[in-house]
Amino acid sequence: MSHGASAPEYSALERVQLIRLAHESILSKVQGRELSLDAPSPHFAELRGAFTTLYLRGELRGCVGYVLPACSVYRAVAETARAAAFEDNRFSPVTAEEAPALEIELSILSPPQPIRAEEIEVGRHGLLISLHGRRGLLLPQVPVEHGWDRTTFLEQTCKKAELPRDAWQKGAAIEAFTAEIFGEKGGM
Repeated sequence: MSHGASAPEYSALERVQLIRLAHESILSKVQGRELSLDAPSPHFAELRGAFTTLYLRGELRGCVGYVLPACSVYRAVAETARAAAFEDNRFSPVTAEEAPALEIELSILSPPQPIRAEEIEVGRHGLLISLHGRRGLLLPQVPVEHGWDRTTFLEQTCKKAELPRDAWQKGAAIEAFTAEIFGEKGGM
């Protein structure tokens, strides 16, 4: 483990269980089966935001998430997996043939906390910027994938909220969260 990195919150077994739940949620929908969303452990009953990203043969196939912790992490994973498969309007719904071949990546979010701009760590924090009822969110991996510095990350999160790029300097609320990211796309 690199120094400075905190221990993973979810054990290897819990990660496998959550990935399996995401698959089962998608498969039960295409097969017309009911799925129990009762959390099997107190840890899975904690309220968390979560994003599910789906890949098919290495290509993005859907991504949906809940930023704010509105339900148990167990339910959030099941619901966002199903939504990513069938409700991401950038893609046609996943077919019964595609469903078993999907690779899943989960991002389990910490609750957002207010942060000062100079405290933001690129690669560690995701951002939520809000002003006048508009809100933009970018996950921690986004600025890393694009090679952005802290200022660009702030500007791009403002842009996502459809705010002026400098809104973060002009009264917008800045909140940060961390995400524990794991999945089948080389991240287990």
